[in-house]
Amino acid sequence: MNLIGMFILALGLSMDAFAIAIGKGLSLSKVNLRNALIVGAYFGGFQVIMPLIGYFAATYFTGITSFDYLIAFALLTILGVRMIIESFREEGSEGEGDGKASLSPVHMIPLSLACSIDALAVGVSFAFIEIDVILAVIIIGIVTFVMSMIGVKAGRTFGDRIGSRAELLGGMILIAIGLQILLEGLGIINF
Repeated sequence: MNLIGMFILALGLSMDAFAIAIGKGLSLSKVNLRNALIVGAYFGGFQVIMPLIGYFAATYFTGITSFDYLIAFALLTILGVRMIIESFREEGSEGEGDGKASLSPVHMIPLSLACSIDALAVGVSFAFIEIDVILAVIIIGIVTFVMSMIGVKAGRTFGDRIGSRAELLGGMILIAIGLQILLEGLGIINF
């Protein structure tokens, strides 16, 4: 695979992270460079780690690709439902506060895992094609990092316009992405 092919692959893999980052930007009460960097680092980092895991474990775990969409669907749906429930809580109650809690590892690791499961499957495929794996995962990580930061900012911009129900919309986006992944995995739709 050449450099252009790696970049196109990276863009494709980063789209889930981009969409989830929009939802994250919607749910944050404050978006600044630090928050965008945190989201980008989680998503970009997982997009580096997961293909490497897939690549090195290809001979043992190739079966993961047969149900990766179910794992992503479940994680995104659970997180989306949680965001929707939290959107109906009164302001000032236990929860997001200034938005920092939503960037904690408890929130970010499952999101990062959910949007990088397809990268695990791509890593498995790397074991069967001629590719510079290290260069490929670096490109995937950088592209995902940048796209995630853009997504957070875009989400906040939309959130400022829609007001207090931004977290509700963010949760709905996560569920929609999970449903799309499920339907693609079942072969019902193909985007």
